[in-house]
Amino acid sequence: MEEKRNNLIYCDHSATTPIDPAVLDEMQRVSKDVWGNPSSVHQLGRTAKVQLEYAREAIAQTLNAYRNEILFTSGGTEANNFVLRGLVHQLKNRGNHIITASVEHHAVLETCQALEKQGVQVTYLDVDEYGRVNPDDVEKAITDATILISIMHANNEIGTINPIEEIGVIARQHNIVFHSDAVQTYGKLNIDTEKMPVDALSISGHKIYGPKGIGVLFLQKGISITPQLTGGSQERNLRAGTENLPAIAGLAKAAELIFSSRDAENERLRNLQKQLETAVLETIPGAVVHGHPQQRLPGLSHIGFEGADSESLVMNLDMRGIAVSSGSACSSGSVNPSHVLMAMGYDKTAAKSAIRISLGKSNSEQDIPKIVTALKEEVSRIRNASNKRKKTRATLAQTT
Repeated sequence: MEEKRNNLIYCDHSATTPIDPAVLDEMQRVSKDVWGNPSSVHQLGRTAKVQLEYAREAIAQTLNAYRNEILFTSGGTEANNFVLRGLVHQLKNRGNHIITASVEHHAVLETCQALEKQGVQVTYLDVDEYGRVNPDDVEKAITDATILISIMHANNEIGTINPIEEIGVIARQHNIVFHSDAVQTYGKLNIDTEKMPVDALSISGHKIYGPKGIGVLFLQKGISITPQLTGGSQERNLRAGTENLPAIAGLAKAAELIFSSRDAENERLRNLQKQLETAVLETIPGAVVHGHPQQRLPGLSHIGFEGADSESLVMNLDMRGIAVSSGSACSSGSVNPSHVLMAMGYDKTAAKSAIRISLGKSNSEQDIPKIVTALKEEVSRIRNASNKRKKTRATLAQTT
């Protein structure tokens, strides 16, 4: 894969994945040969419409959903905004209360905060020490005004998988719309919308070796929602604007490829994940793996290193040709501690001393010892530098 060039060891697949060459070929084919507007009635338009609906059906099949339940968006962020804002407006006469979790992606949290300024009431549920939502807490938070529950399928920072089925059953029992951000789980975990009690799901193309700028909102038939983009009849009159057909075709191709090898790839990534975490815990004092010990995404390791600033560690590893992150890509560069770790009960120092290593297709067993060696050396370097600064400050304090 392309991320391997220049000897770079890319370990940030939860942030984004490199586009698969076969996906790029499909996008180029559609851009060149199927360039008509799908809304036009002439031959070029009809050909484009066929391509559009082929892709819609392909995505629907991966979810065991109906074709008309698939709405194409510009990505996971828009899909989250669409469902939260659209359903709040649609159901405003029924209630104005949303239930979500304190560890959600910022696309959900900041949208909820914006809705609060408009008078919507939002309950932000606490999580346990593994970052998991307790279904009992969901049920206790329900009021007569609750119209929407939004709980992510798996956390984007630590990879902990939530008990979505149990939460969905509770939502159904109370006749409340249930949405889940599945950006990190689509293509990794089984999502069967006929069996999983969920009304809406958000999906993003660039997490599965597809293009950026394309996503999906699965919206179960019978769920009414207020459009957030108006001006055209596209996407069942719910999202105006000419569809980005090359990106949509690329998403469909990426889905086809990732689902064809999903189980084998998951097993491979779990083995690499275990090798990495075992080696780190054995060789680096004070290291701790965050997230649920079993219910966690394959290939995603979120590890804390006491006394080592995460931003410094990320930069030092980058200079050694190893790409990792200090948390969500959407919050990279932020000086704030991880809101996920804070919600799990860690203090600010611990929340600023962790990195996310997310493995993918290009990673192999040969990468693991290189990553571990680099981590051991850079964590030690940062800790020593930090201890020297503390000693210097202590000496200065004594002399003044």
